[in-house]
Amino acid sequence: MVVLHHTAMTSAEAALARLCDPRAEVSAHYLIGERGHVWQMVAEPRRAWHAGTGRWGAVRDVNSASIGVELANCGDHPFPEPQMRALEALLAAVMDRWRIRPERVIAHSDMAPTRKSDPGARFDWRRLARVGLSVWPDGAPGAVAPPDVARFRALASRIGYDPDAPDMAVLAALRLRFRPWGCGPLTAADMGVAADLARRFPVDRGDTPA
Repeated sequence: MVVLHHTAMTSAEAALARLCDPRAEVSAHYLIGERGHVWQMVAEPRRAWHAGTGRWGAVRDVNSASIGVELANCGDHPFPEPQMRALEALLAAVMDRWRIRPERVIAHSDMAPTRKSDPGARFDWRRLARVGLSVWPDGAPGAVAPPDVARFRALASRIGYDPDAPDMAVLAALRLRFRPWGCGPLTAADMGVAADLARRFPVDRGDTPA
């Protein structure tokens, strides 16, 4: 899989220095600057320390099963066009080399919903989905189930979210990526997003949506 992050640092160069400092005990395969420059710090077949504790679907050791991409951004402003273009080119190549499906390109917040919020609400996931580099819920109108926490958690698990994480943490992570304007208790709109993604993009193929 691929895990996307933001650096939350003052500059790409500051992030690069930290990612290359063995004392920091943090690393990633790639860093993309705001002007689109791409640095590679770790060879793709090697394990980088970018994900930490968490899971996505059946994968519990995410560092050993993923390529980490850091985006120079503090998380409080949109990601610039040159950076997004560079990311799209990198993702297309990585996904082709490793045969990674779009549903396995995820946010750090997806696999660690109790700890992380990056790349954050300003990241344009819909843009990636339009070119097959990630997933996005279908906006077509249809039957929307009423709020049901147990069913929501079953659907979220099909998508890949940790079934043992707290209910509100999973809801917050799903909203951060797909409905960043959402707030309050679980809604029918949240149910609709979860049901559509679970139906079309179950993270572990062969699974049948609840």
